[in-house]
Amino acid sequence: MAIKMLVFDFRESEREFFNKNNLENFDITFIKDNLNDETVKNLSQEELENTSVISVFIDSEVTENVINSFKNLRIIVTRSTGVDHIDQKAAMAKNIAVVNVEGYGSKSVAQYTIGLLIALIRNIVPASKHVGNDNSVCTDFMGRDISNLTLGVVGTGAIGAAVCKLAHALDMKILAYDKIQKQEIINNYGVQYVEFEDLVSNSDVITLHLPYTGENGDLFTKKQFEMMKNTSYLINTSRGELVNTRALYEAITNGNIKGAALDVVVCEDASFRCSDFAKRADVRLECYEEAIIVKELVKLPTVIVTPHIAYETYDAVNYILEICIIGILDSIKGGYTYRVC
Repeated sequence: MAIKMLVFDFRESEREFFNKNNLENFDITFIKDNLNDETVKNLSQEELENTSVISVFIDSEVTENVINSFKNLRIIVTRSTGVDHIDQKAAMAKNIAVVNVEGYGSKSVAQYTIGLLIALIRNIVPASKHVGNDNSVCTDFMGRDISNLTLGVVGTGAIGAAVCKLAHALDMKILAYDKIQKQEIINNYGVQYVEFEDLVSNSDVITLHLPYTGENGDLFTKKQFEMMKNTSYLINTSRGELVNTRALYEAITNGNIKGAALDVVVCEDASFRCSDFAKRADVRLECYEEAIIVKELVKLPTVIVTPHIAYETYDAVNYILEICIIGILDSIKGGYTYRVC
């Protein structure tokens, strides 16, 4: 009998991968929605009773209720490093394996981060819009020499370390903050670890590369923005919850900082998939409010917002799915490869 698998919140590139790399003895159904307490109600009784494997992304909320709705679920695989969107205790209580993917975006996200940095410092986006707008007036697009700037890297895991490597190649001074210091990047890229407050106060550009733990939400809010240089920028390609969006908007409009580039925000469905989002009845009020703030942020000339695509290269997506498949097949055999519980 074929193993029934549901893939939620998928991108077309992910479906293409599964179609090209047909999993033997798997019956795979692709579902555009995220998986949460509301969307699980839309699944058929047959899907709830016979599904053995579900695959989700970080926008899903795999709660205890969701887990208990499936009668024969054996494996939850998330196409991400973070697993805070999955109730691991509920999964463990039912002996369900949880599989994740470590380090899938170290190169792609690091490259994208540096791309955003260059775009911000050299005013590439507003300059491009200026050329395409017949009604725009002459504007000063003067930038800075990146090699004269200090980059603050918050979080030096695989992605943060890769950013340090690229920044070193651009001859930037690099400050870093992390509980665990990597001697390798100190030796190879001249990284200087400092206290968090020192990094915030002395960096020209700050880039975030931390997982969201539930305890580090609003790591950057009014207090931190007031500590930053008024010529500085914030880049977030990590998790939206790390930055208070309203405080960021106010910091830019008040002149506390120069601008920002965000590839992630809180409640990404609200900002990045607005047409589907508007049809849903289960949306929290704070998500609507968040979407309104993001909409205002995008209007600012010194802000870049992109729809969570930093990791999205064919290479990274293929790696994610290859690891997922290895984890699934090994878990079926009772193994623990790439399992977090």
